[in-house]
Amino acid sequence: MSSGMSSRGRVALLAVLLGVLAYLLWAASQRQLVIVPEFFRDPTPHEAYRLGLSEAGLGETALGRDWIRTARRALRSPVVADLPYQEEGFFPPEEASAMGYRFPLRRGQRLAMRVEVAGSDSSRVFVDLFRAAPDTVRAPVHVLYGDAGEELTYEPRRTGDYILRVQPELLRGGRFRVVLRVEPALAFPVAGRSTRSIGSFFGAPRDGGRREHHGVDIFAPRGTPVVAAAEGRVARVDTTPIGGRVIWLRDSRGRASHYYAHLEEHRVRRGARVRPGDTLGTVGNTGNARTTPPHLHFGIYARGEGPIDPWDFLYQPPGEVQEVVVALEELGEWARIRGEGIRLRQGPSRGSQILSELPRHTALRVLGGVGSWYRVRLPDGQAGFVAGRLTEEIGSPLWMERVAAAQPIQAEPLPGAPVMEEFPEGADVPVLGTFGDFLLVRSPQGRSGWMMAEEEAASPQAH
Repeated sequence: MSSGMSSRGRVALLAVLLGVLAYLLWAASQRQLVIVPEFFRDPTPHEAYRLGLSEAGLGETALGRDWIRTARRALRSPVVADLPYQEEGFFPPEEASAMGYRFPLRRGQRLAMRVEVAGSDSSRVFVDLFRAAPDTVRAPVHVLYGDAGEELTYEPRRTGDYILRVQPELLRGGRFRVVLRVEPALAFPVAGRSTRSIGSFFGAPRDGGRREHHGVDIFAPRGTPVVAAAEGRVARVDTTPIGGRVIWLRDSRGRASHYYAHLEEHRVRRGARVRPGDTLGTVGNTGNARTTPPHLHFGIYARGEGPIDPWDFLYQPPGEVQEVVVALEELGEWARIRGEGIRLRQGPSRGSQILSELPRHTALRVLGGVGSWYRVRLPDGQAGFVAGRLTEEIGSPLWMERVAAAQPIQAEPLPGAPVMEEFPEGADVPVLGTFGDFLLVRSPQGRSGWMMAEEEAASPQAH
């Protein structure tokens, strides 16, 4: 056999490529939307694990299909997260679980992510970031992956919505914590100042509208240090009629050059390597700014684009990460609604979309805590958020109900669901909650299960 790909491998690859070409030609003739698979990149850890499930014969089992389906559902129906965002959550180990979080990011921002998982076993939790598609036809585009416990950062090259998916391996789970923050991608270029000191913005008219302002003007006292906004190399130190004393800094990542103008003095030389916060010069009003108060003109020039607005690269969004104040002992446990008409919402705030109204005593499973809200899942699979103060534990029964005939205890509140145990005729049943035509009950062996409510139910008595 010769080195490299074998003859059989080359034939197989040619067959695949011909098949793809035939599909593309057909799709073009039918005016179909085409999404070309990414054949030529290594699989992500999540993709490799899924392939491993198939190779091990688990991909077609009920549990394997649930894991794959849950991963897709996390991308289709993620929680809408307002950044900064923090959640303490729970993955039930006995079932396939995944969480998705959707949020907007702007070019110039940096997303900081951290996923922590309780325990020290060898199980893996997959952390994947996607750029959401602008429609429901195209799939999200994978942009980053990492492991739980890592501090991950990402700087988007385009403004849009992004989705973070967190998913443990099969039959693994437990407590986890997700923290998402957004910050400016660059350090502020004038020491001790912020965007509140910007007095002239990108795109503002100049020379009577004959040209536009290709940067922002940051006002500060003369002599205030001007510092490097990013790690890079000083590409040019010069004096020009318009910019006065100027410095050009090439970002070490190779994406852009930063322009500092109207300096009072230079404090670096061409070729110098600098890090964020290193002093480059001082604020002045040289060049065509000599009739204005001292300020720094700061511009960003992206490769292949020209000038771009520096605002989002410098602006620190307001807000601190909200601490989780609900009782975390409830994570993974059943709880119930305390009042009538309590609203299940899409997000953890009173302004979030209302998904449904829940009758009193509705049973729900607590799977996460965000601020003063619980992330919950109803017995039919619907998920959302409920204010923690509107729920209560199910430790004490709501009432005791005597069954006239033997009654099965089922694993789910569905006709035909698997039977766990049975109440004998005349048994007194402790009722813990309700959902539709079913009662959440405690079995003789101390387990929670579901029983069909009898038509002639005994009058409930408050506990």
